[in-house]
Amino acid sequence: MLSVLQPKANITDNVEYQTLQEIMLLGVLSIGSSCSFLYINFVLLFTLRNKQVFCETSRYILLYNLLFADTAHLVCDVLLYLLAALQTNISYYACGFLIVFSDFTAPISPLTLAVMSLERFVAVCYPLRHATIFTVRATGMAVALVWAFSFIYILIRVFMLFYLLTLISLNPHMNDFCSKESFFFAPVFNDFEVAYASTLFLSVGATIVASYIGVALVARSASTDKASAKKALQTLLFHLIQLSLALASTLFSTIIAAIILTVGRLALLRIYALCFVCFSILPRCLSSLIYGLRDQTIRPILMQNLCCGWRCLKKANNSFK
Repeated sequence: MLSVLQPKANITDNVEYQTLQEIMLLGVLSIGSSCSFLYINFVLLFTLRNKQVFCETSRYILLYNLLFADTAHLVCDVLLYLLAALQTNISYYACGFLIVFSDFTAPISPLTLAVMSLERFVAVCYPLRHATIFTVRATGMAVALVWAFSFIYILIRVFMLFYLLTLISLNPHMNDFCSKESFFFAPVFNDFEVAYASTLFLSVGATIVASYIGVALVARSASTDKASAKKALQTLLFHLIQLSLALASTLFSTIIAAIILTVGRLALLRIYALCFVCFSILPRCLSSLIYGLRDQTIRPILMQNLCCGWRCLKKANNSFK
């Protein structure tokens, strides 16, 4: 009897080993790329705060807000991915803190992209009024409104959760890994998120498209700076790409909610691994690549800070040898 079951056990162990090996490979690639981009984001955040000109210019203030929210969201997503990849279960309350913080920072990016698009529209179409419209005070108020809108969104979700918890008994020990689907477990959350995401991205998308059309129309006039208008059009196009990726990241939760009952745990981990790279890392790193490499004011300072960081890291590694 033991001799008959032994080959089956070996085959099962081999399959399990290959599956874990695949998950570990995806984990190394995704975590390695996310750590690299996090390093670039942190250096760019330091660069924007280290120079006075960046703290007094509206577009750089908005860029700092976008990078800060993207970096905070990416850090939270990396922690959630590590917990899922390592198949580590945590308490419902600890999971709730990570999920709520992730959901709180998620809408900041599309809302900030809308404000940045309006800023580019005013800069090209009304250059003489740009300095009076987008002052440091007005930009700070716009940033505060963006965070307030996101806070209201997450507050509604938390109140909905508290109401459901008064109707059912809560098991503080989660049986599955921490995710948005396991924390916001009721179907009403999925319906609310679909309605919210549709309204948000349609509004932001309409703002970016309207800004793009306005800049394109003004760029045809002879009195317009062609180079500045062309660069603004490229920036607005990148904003649309970022918004599309952010929308795909939001809609992925609804896809997971639909298939979570039909696939196994390992298949679900594979889906999370692939979508983590495509929909979590990439959208949160485009800002540093777009503005860090394209902006002539930021690029030399950013490259200098990156090189200094690599040199310090290399010296530290050599000192340990």
